[in-house]
Amino acid sequence: MTDSLESPLVVVRGMRVLRGGQPVLEVDSLDISRGETLAVIGPNGAGKSTLLLALARLIRVPKGQVLFDGQPLSSLDDLAFRRKIALVLQEPLLLDISVFDNVAAPLRFRGLPRLEVKRRVETWLERMGIAPLAPRRARRLSGGEAQRVSLARALALQPELLLLDEPFSALDAPTRARLLADLHSLLADNPATTIFVTHDQDEAMLLGRRVAVLLEGRLRQVGTPSQIFNTPADEAVAAFVGVETVLPGKVISTRDQLVTMSVAGLPVYAVGQAQRGQQVLVCLRPEDITLWRDGLLPSSSARNQLTGIVDRLAPSGPLVRVELLLTGGTEPVSLVALITRPSVEEMHLAPGVEVIATFKASAVHLIVR
Repeated sequence: MTDSLESPLVVVRGMRVLRGGQPVLEVDSLDISRGETLAVIGPNGAGKSTLLLALARLIRVPKGQVLFDGQPLSSLDDLAFRRKIALVLQEPLLLDISVFDNVAAPLRFRGLPRLEVKRRVETWLERMGIAPLAPRRARRLSGGEAQRVSLARALALQPELLLLDEPFSALDAPTRARLLADLHSLLADNPATTIFVTHDQDEAMLLGRRVAVLLEGRLRQVGTPSQIFNTPADEAVAAFVGVETVLPGKVISTRDQLVTMSVAGLPVYAVGQAQRGQQVLVCLRPEDITLWRDGLLPSSSARNQLTGIVDRLAPSGPLVRVELLLTGGTEPVSLVALITRPSVEEMHLAPGVEVIATFKASAVHLIVR
């Protein structure tokens, strides 16, 4: 379930968190290396915040073992452990005092010298781009400004473990984008081990050195962003990370890592590992599929070329989602592609129009069933 990492700061083995006697979070094995940023993704109710609160010792873990810096979490002194971590929640929890005093308060509570408090507060207000707001009271801040203050307060503590629970979820898109870019730069220069919980896959891909996927309270896969989004471990992970085409197939032959399959009687080729006769799931991301009108297909390195009929078109941001029904097989097969609006117009795509869908063998991910 996890990569081999050197010098893990956090080690989780057999974690079970219960609510009403029922498991709401199960993590068999997870190592988090010192200095890395782990993005934890999953839909609402998947257990993401529960994991964060368990690691912060804010909820009880009745089963399993959690180690922090080689020691069982349950054996650590509460105050000593709290001094090693910082937690930023979805909603900024600020006191109705100045921005400067909000960032300074936990440092003063820890008894740091006045000049050291001043230095850290000024440093992090500057790095978070809010130095001019130092005298402003918290109630006069915008949502984005308040979250910047929360992040400055957490980072000024110089924690060994930084826990971020969907800190941008309540912000508008432009504010979120600016904060995300700033945090990406800050974390790259910061020695803290960071666990960043989000339901936004773009945030996870930008911030996470690795990504952990939680679905229905279980840790399903851990890997690099590329591994998670291009080679999902199972059908559920594939569906969550946007692999819209998942087709059952059977391996016909293999040669030099080129796997030939039958999908409803249609030939599909993939680069991968499989054995003849195996049942597999053929996974394709919609952005890896190119559409052509008959007679306009150029010479291409794409080994897969399948004919289909446009079934439905729907806008998807700046792109258009095109649902196809492949023809020529033993039963209808649905394929989903994402293409640009100009391409839709140039090809005069509409329901009932025949097209050719092409994709490279290397774009196909196989899951052996």
